This record gives sequence, C-alpha cells and structure tokens, in this order.
Amino acid sequence: MAGDYHRAAMARSRVLTVWLPVVAWAAVIFAFSSVPHLGTGLGTWDTVLRKGAHVTEYAILGALLYRAVGREATALAAGIAYAATDELHQFFVRGRHASPVDVAIDAVGLAFGMLVWLRVRER
Repeated sequence: MAGDYHRAAMARSRVLTVWLPVVAWAAVIFAFSSVPHLGTGLGTWDTVLRKGAHVTEYAILGALLYRAVGREATALAAGIAYAATDELHQFFVRGRHASPVDVAIDAVGLAFGMLVWLRVRER
C-alpha cells in the first residue's frame, strides 16, 4: 500500500514538473497572440523581429514538449497542432491574421528547440 501511494505521488509530481511548464508556456504564446497589433514601425526589421519571435517562442515550446513527451515525432506533431490552433486563434483577433507560413516558421522553431534540448540533455 505504501508503495502505491508513493508511486501515485511521484506521478502527480511528474505531471506538475513536466507538464505545467508546457501549459504555462502555451498560455504565454496564447496571450501574445491575443495582442491586436504587434508592429514596431521598423519596416523590414519589424517582420524580422516578429518572425524571430515566432521561432524563439516555439523553440521554447519544442524543448518543453520534447522534455515532457520524450518522443521526437509526438512532440513535433503536438507543437505543430498547437501552432495551427494558435494561427486559427489569431484569425479572430482584430489586427492579426492567420498564416500557414507562420505555422511553418513555428515548426522550424519547434525542431530547433527539440534539437537544443537533446544536445543539452546529452551533456
């Protein structure tokens, strides 16, 4: 009986330590996607900065998903699915638009984050 209790407690602890960061970071991405206008007025640099932000925020999500799931394909598929739903969400935000190109950019970020996580974990 005591062993069952400890296994259940460890499972709950793993959920909190592994999945809570994924959910929290997804909420951060959702919050950024809810901002109506993210333009900086810097012309071309505005585009570069926004696309760089896509790669960065999804690289973090990719690392967190890979850490939580432990399987490359599953983590990447979950991340791309989230990116697609995030673009759908932006479709309904005034001043924003949905773009399949952004989903592709997000997928690059996811893969990069997963690669970084894999390299850091190997050390």
